[in-house]
Amino acid sequence: MMLLIAQNHLQLIVEVALILIASMIFIINLVPLSLSVVTFLSLFLSGAFMLLFAADLFMLFLSFGQNEFTHPFGPIALACVITALASMKVMEESGVNVKGLKKLVYAIIVGITLFGGMMHRSFLILWIVGLFIGYTIISKSFRQKSVFTLKRILLVIGVIIVAFGSLQLLSMVLNMPIFSPLLRIARIETYSGSSLQTVLSSTELIGHNTNASYWSNSTATGFAEGYISLPMQFILFFGLPFPMFFGTLVNQKDTIDYMLSGIFGYAFDFGYLGLIGLIAFVLIVTILGLKILTIYREKREKSNKKYLGREVLLIGCLSAFISQALVGCFIFNRSINGLALLAFLVLAALVLGHTVTVKRH
Repeated sequence: MMLLIAQNHLQLIVEVALILIASMIFIINLVPLSLSVVTFLSLFLSGAFMLLFAADLFMLFLSFGQNEFTHPFGPIALACVITALASMKVMEESGVNVKGLKKLVYAIIVGITLFGGMMHRSFLILWIVGLFIGYTIISKSFRQKSVFTLKRILLVIGVIIVAFGSLQLLSMVLNMPIFSPLLRIARIETYSGSSLQTVLSSTELIGHNTNASYWSNSTATGFAEGYISLPMQFILFFGLPFPMFFGTLVNQKDTIDYMLSGIFGYAFDFGYLGLIGLIAFVLIVTILGLKILTIYREKREKSNKKYLGREVLLIGCLSAFISQALVGCFIFNRSINGLALLAFLVLAALVLGHTVTVKRH
């Protein structure tokens, strides 16, 4: 029994991932995921997340603080929106008039882009990258020409530039530096150099040099010391005696979590083997997801409508997973850490849950 109790942060992450994958296999196989059910849930959750992000932004304007819902729920919201878009495409091919639903989905996309993007620039990047990946996978799955022409790509780039410029102007007019993209860039330029130097000089095959650890030499292990972890409340709930950065100590964690990309954060806390494990995990989930999508497409093209709900759900979850992996691994470590890491594992489980099919007799 003791072997099942996590001894460090990495073991807990692996155990939670395995539990989620096993749970999703049962849910996907036992719950009737028809196209109508998946479409309804994706639309309902997309609208709910839009309102949640709007409320968070509203609270920030009223100086009541912010909950940063975009970090943990942003990728899930992205999965819901892409799932809804894929559902629209399936219904269109079946001759269903979806003009009204399309307007609703596009309104939700605009709302989430506005509210979520104003809260966090990292979310805006994840959101735009995710929509691009989602539209690409949808067009490939339905054997259609890509919706992205050179003109549209340039238009998107222009919108991004205008969005970041508007945020900078808004921060100056309202005297709220929290909205300033330039401030974020300046902070990264100031602190990322020293953080990167620490990682490169201290990372070992397994973990890091204990001299680079924040914790004292008597308690430092040099491995899975809490720089990468599941939500603190989750760990406290189970009473696990792991080192955790909270309160004023968050600033110590931010040297890795806020200033560097995930490949450096995971390498520092878990070593180069941990980094290899992260990359392997992302590649396995992505490749298996794309392979299963090919199988679902073949069944749909043979007029087998049994898996339509599963197919659109997989398109949404896989698109969001790839987007979160790209942003987390190569831009912001925080996008795959803490509560966002739990969302990352949920999306991975929702993809891998399709790998096993339970046949009913």
